Amino acid sequence: MEEIRCGLLGEKLGHSWSPEIHAGLADYEYRLYEKREEEIPEFLRGGSWRGMNVTIPYKKTVIPFLDELTPVAAALGSVNTIVRRADGTLLGDNTDVYGFEEMIRYFGFPVSGQKTLVLGSGGASAAVREALRRLGAGPVITVSRSGEDNYENLERHADAAFLVNTTPVGMYPKTDASPVDLRRLPGLRGVIDIIYNPPETRLMRQAREMGLPACNGLYMLVAQGWKAAERFLGEPIPAERAEKIYRELSKK
Repeated sequence: MEEIRCGLLGEKLGHSWSPEIHAGLADYEYRLYEKREEEIPEFLRGGSWRGMNVTIPYKKTVIPFLDELTPVAAALGSVNTIVRRADGTLLGDNTDVYGFEEMIRYFGFPVSGQKTLVLGSGGASAAVREALRRLGAGPVITVSRSGEDNYENLERHADAAFLVNTTPVGMYPKTDASPVDLRRLPGLRGVIDIIYNPPETRLMRQAREMGLPACNGLYMLVAQGWKAAERFLGEPIPAERAEKIYRELSKK
């Protein structure tokens, strides 16, 4: 079998779970590539790799060096997966949207037709909002620090049914922080936090204390990697493999 070399491109990757996820999905080499911004053009054009995942801060940086974007990547202006095609051209995709969709289905959050608040306005927020649109949620309200809908006037959305946190507030090592006090949103029926380290954020803990279902972003991480791996291989991967990886990582 022809060697398929893949990896993750970022600035500071630390203890990424991506190699472990991809090792469980398929039999190909998967490395971590820490690069400075000025190294990106040569890395993308001169490498011999087949597939590459991209993480912050390079999800927009890579776009000028790609030959084509999928419709979802073009709409979001954000790329987290690159495939080198047979003719050598580079295709940029965004599998974060798929990952979030699969997570919502997996946990059974009935977001269709429901008012949903999305905390944060960055790249992750854009992917989440697109996924919510595809799932039929609505209205979807973006809450940011300085936008029309912000943390000072959150009570205007007290009727929101679901809340999604796409900010890093509450992420390790600052685990005592929470982006909002959920008591300000008495209409909530569920909370999704795309942070997965720690496994239970302060926001999630408060949700469960209030009797609300809550989940972290681990399944999204696994599912977006699953879709990326299928792009790299050009063939489907059984869902059972992704499920097995998720269960194993959930025990950590």
